[in-house]
Amino acid sequence: MRRYPARPWVGIGVVLLQGDAVLLARRGQAPALGEWSLPGGVQQLGESCEDAARRELAEETGLRVGALALLGHVDLIHRDALGRVKFHYTILDFGGWCAGGELCAGDDVSEVVWAKRGALGAYGLRPAVLEMIEKAERILLP
Repeated sequence: MRRYPARPWVGIGVVLLQGDAVLLARRGQAPALGEWSLPGGVQQLGESCEDAARRELAEETGLRVGALALLGHVDLIHRDALGRVKFHYTILDFGGWCAGGELCAGDDVSEVVWAKRGALGAYGLRPAVLEMIEKAERILLP
C-alpha cells in the first residue's frame, strides 16, 4: 500500500521550536529509517492537516504545539532500481512553538531530541528539512 503506491500519500511534518532549539526525530521505519528529520506522519481520511500535525506530534514525541503556521511542502519520491516509484509522499510542513507535554520517543520514531538550531549539522538533515527549519525561524521568531 505505501510501497509501490497507486497514488501519493499526504504526509505532515512539524517544525517545533522551544527557546533556541528545534525538535528532531530519528525515523524508525522506511523510507527514511534511521535518519533524523522532523516529527510527523501520514494524514488520515477525514482529518484536517492541522489535526494530523497535532496528532502525529503527540504520537511521536509526547508534545503539544500551540498555533500552527503552514511553512510549505516537500515532494518525497523514492524509486527502485528499475525506476518504479517505491514511495511517494507529498509532505505539508507546519511550524509552531512547544505548548507542553512530556518528551518521549513513540510510534514511528526511535529517538527524539531538542537540537540547538546553530548545531544542526551534526544530524545529517536533508536540505528540505533545513529549509523548513529556516522558514519556521523567519516566520515564528520575533
